[in-house]
Amino acid sequence: MNPNLNQLQPYPFQKLRQLFEGVIRNTALHPIDLQIGEPKHATPDFIRHAMIDNLDGLSTYPTTLGTPTLRNSIAAWINRRFNLPGINPDTEIIPVNGSREALFSFAQAVIDPSANHPVVVCPNPFYQIYEGAALLAGATPYFINTLPENRFRLDYSQLADAVWSRTQLIYVCSPNNPTGGVMKLDEWRELFALSDRYGFVIASDECYSEIYFDETDPPLGALDAAQRLGRSGFPRLVVFNSLSKRSNVPGLRSGYAAGDATLLEKFLLYRTYHGSAMNPAAQAASAAAWSDEAHVVENRRLYAQKFSSSIALLSDTMAVQMPDAGFYLWIKTPVNDTEFTKRLYQDYNVTVLPGSYLARDAHGMNPGKNYVRIALVASPQECIEAMNRIKSLVIQLS
Repeated sequence: MNPNLNQLQPYPFQKLRQLFEGVIRNTALHPIDLQIGEPKHATPDFIRHAMIDNLDGLSTYPTTLGTPTLRNSIAAWINRRFNLPGINPDTEIIPVNGSREALFSFAQAVIDPSANHPVVVCPNPFYQIYEGAALLAGATPYFINTLPENRFRLDYSQLADAVWSRTQLIYVCSPNNPTGGVMKLDEWRELFALSDRYGFVIASDECYSEIYFDETDPPLGALDAAQRLGRSGFPRLVVFNSLSKRSNVPGLRSGYAAGDATLLEKFLLYRTYHGSAMNPAAQAASAAAWSDEAHVVENRRLYAQKFSSSIALLSDTMAVQMPDAGFYLWIKTPVNDTEFTKRLYQDYNVTVLPGSYLARDAHGMNPGKNYVRIALVASPQECIEAMNRIKSLVIQLS
């Protein structure tokens, strides 16, 4: 067996199950699950119909590069959404089976394990796929703590030059999971300068890019930032996005990788052997989803409603604020985060995720400690009920 498998830590939800072992939850209250970022809004009918209408495509093998129809629909959406003059659908886009598998497999294609102790840099807290991808590619993950006193920005100075000189890949997540922070143009400028200096690749995870709260001010994306800064061809930059959150289709497993054509050419070669072509019915449904924006506007409206009511309910008992984007509340707890999570589950039948499970000890601390991540994915009524229960626990602990 690959010995690097022994370096993998249990997934956060596995840790959560272990935390709850032997705990008897309060069955007088119906359960409300807010621990996982799984969209619960209804999948739009037109996406379902597009998939059903194209089931005949299951009789043929799909190509790894996907259909021109799908690539063109993705390209048109990227150009509209990120104000690009024209991304090339044939060389700068690859459809993928959701951003998760692509974020993982990208490291396997990028990392040269024969180099001198290769490094992959990750934000901390972070999406655990980044760490697993690094370890199984033969690299060592290094972490940049994102902290409230720095507005959860990436402070690149946390890593020494000796680390940056061995870095082959950095994962960034904007809007961030779990903090909801969005990278600004000056942060991208600094990161691009580091990439130019040290030659590492940037993987930008943007799967939450379409959950924001001001229709006139969508989050800046990496491709847009590169374009504004005159970086023609997106050198050493690949962006990953998904329909899961945008269109409420997590089971469709559909997204894209876009950016540097040279990198994507090699990534496509890897994927051809990896066997990761998207099934034709899913491609047709995806093309329909990327081509419509009305359902995404409605999706944002529902999240904005839930955030507004949730923050109003919690603000007098907890330090809570609106994130820049995404559908998570990242809230400091009055007691240890695991104890808070356990008490909330036991006494109030609400499940959230301890922040320490989403982070690693780095630079003398675990930046997720004494935080919880709350995914506002349930119905508006359930979210209101959950916030009232959380508020009751906080008052009880005060």
